[in-house]
Amino acid sequence: MGAARVLMVEDEPEIRRFVRMALQSEGLEVFEAATLQRGLIDSATRRPELVVLDLGLPDGDGLDFIREFRGWSSAPILVLSAREGEDRKVQALDAGADDYLVKPFGVAELLARVRVQLRRRGGSQDGEPVLSFGDIVMDRARREVSRGGQRLHLTPIEYRLLQEFCGAPGRVLTHQHLLKAVWGPDHVDDLHYVRVHMANLRKKIEADPNRPRWLITEAGVGYRLKLHD
Repeated sequence: MGAARVLMVEDEPEIRRFVRMALQSEGLEVFEAATLQRGLIDSATRRPELVVLDLGLPDGDGLDFIREFRGWSSAPILVLSAREGEDRKVQALDAGADDYLVKPFGVAELLARVRVQLRRRGGSQDGEPVLSFGDIVMDRARREVSRGGQRLHLTPIEYRLLQEFCGAPGRVLTHQHLLKAVWGPDHVDDLHYVRVHMANLRKKIEADPNRPRWLITEAGVGYRLKLHD
């Protein structure tokens, strides 16, 4: 992963120590902050390439950190979330977080999530006209999608859904985000729209739609595009 700079904003010393040791074992440069205000100061001075953020901070809500940080930085944010409350995960993702990790978590999962975000950041595939994963190729300049060299016939809705995922590979996109982006702000409560069209898109993208390899469900929250096994 190289010597990317990671800022960890977490008030529990044991978790900070655990995360720091895991990240440093991968050669990452780690900075620590125990409060929201210290995290904002350090994020401005350190210019991290990734932020690992606990939502429950002693001097404020981690959501406020996300909103302020997003005002000047597009660096990915990996949220550390308590097990309870999917609403909090959705709020964090809608505020601008890129992924979340439920406490307690292991080293392998932590590093896998970090790799995804740093790869997305470093690879800068978001703006490239052609994106590929497995045998799927999406040519956004030509508005064409193929699988195994054969062109897929996607509906306009299916294409726009896939376009959202390809614009943010590895990032969790909430149901509300997809509804607002694809159907418009008047449809943010129509969750069945997403479920129906995602099922149809998977039938065309996935070898086994019942065991998706690329379009992964984040239960109760949304979906993500997984570019690598």
